[in-house]
Amino acid sequence: MSRTRLYRNGELVDHGFPVADVARHLEDPGSVVWFDLCAPSEEEIGLLRDELGLHELAIEDAFGERQRPKVDRYPTHLFLSVYAVRYAGHEIRTCEVGVFVTRNALVTVRKSQEYDLAGVLHRWDAAPTLAKSGVGFLLHGLLDDVVDGHYAAAEQLDDDIEALEDRIYQERPHVGRKALQLRRALVHLRRVALPMREVLGSLLHREQDLVDEEMKPYYLDVKDHTLFTAELTESMRELVTNLREAEVAVQGNRLNSIMKKVTSWAAIIAVPTAISGFYGMNVPYPGFQQPWGVWVATAGILLLSYILYVMFKRRDWL
Repeated sequence: MSRTRLYRNGELVDHGFPVADVARHLEDPGSVVWFDLCAPSEEEIGLLRDELGLHELAIEDAFGERQRPKVDRYPTHLFLSVYAVRYAGHEIRTCEVGVFVTRNALVTVRKSQEYDLAGVLHRWDAAPTLAKSGVGFLLHGLLDDVVDGHYAAAEQLDDDIEALEDRIYQERPHVGRKALQLRRALVHLRRVALPMREVLGSLLHREQDLVDEEMKPYYLDVKDHTLFTAELTESMRELVTNLREAEVAVQGNRLNSIMKKVTSWAAIIAVPTAISGFYGMNVPYPGFQQPWGVWVATAGILLLSYILYVMFKRRDWL
């Protein structure tokens, strides 16, 4: 997959050229360059520092671990930290992406190949007429792909939460561990998705000349998607919180039903126990040492047990 692109006067004129040629292309003020660094080498890091003149703190953030999604402003460039996400196996998998934005260059730094840039390239190719907006056009394609990934993951997570809720009310076992997994996934998603509202708001600020009037509606559309994701994750947060309460309530109802059945059967069993215990006394009683006494006792056990069974069944206790 191409890791470099060169736009000149709003048209794509070259791609797939070596990263080492980036500095030469940037000498042309009418050129806009994008290049991607995935697990970069020391030589490529030196290109950022020496050829592009990027701030050492921004470079440190780009190659550091676990930056919060943010926008940092430096005299000659911007630095963004965003997270591409993928939902798989009830887990949120993230790939941190550092983004350097200069007047005529966009640099993406990925920690691994987990985030595929094919969606970003497709967005750029689908709107060639917007390429004249320069770096703002390139940055929009990247942010649009990242935010759409957040929303897709949120929808999948929402489907799994609703499916788990159905399982709880169907009284299916082994939902507690899965509920915990979904809650962790939601927390992870919220941690990387919600700050994107601030990132988009900062880029749309009037003092920021990165987004021209033609690109502004597209950035507002991406910001709307971040708001959709925020609303969806907020509703899921309440739903996940209620899952445990629903599970406890269902278990309580099930326990009450079981207790009614156990108590009913215990009452039925108590009848033959009482009668046989009465006739087991070592004192004379009606029918003592008489054959008919056994038949009376047996008939009494069967009749009373049947009466109790019918009564409990009508009350739905059995």
